[in-house]
Amino acid sequence: MIYSIKARYIEEKMGEFYQKLTDGTIQNQKPDGQEIVDSMKRAKITEPNVIQWSETCFCSPPLKHERETVYNYFLTNLKTDVIDEYVEYEGEFFMDFLVKQNKE
Repeated sequence: MIYSIKARYIEEKMGEFYQKLTDGTIQNQKPDGQEIVDSMKRAKITEPNVIQWSETCFCSPPLKHERETVYNYFLTNLKTDVIDEYVEYEGEFFMDFLVKQNKE
């Protein structure tokens, strides 16, 4: 199924999240690491400290493994809604934000 996901990011953990998204730690996680990285590349900041993205997942509850291994460490208030197709949200790309944060 395809989900629309909305979550609040934990600002003080964004340096660690960026590092794990870019150093292969998350990407090499089986079975969903690449999907998590790709999802964060699609994610947009739609409100202060809030990101939204679309993601495919076939587990129940939605994003079970992703939450247990990654999302619950870096995101809060994660909400999922079933949608028919991927959505392009308005806002700054989350990865662009992370790059800027980690250059400072």
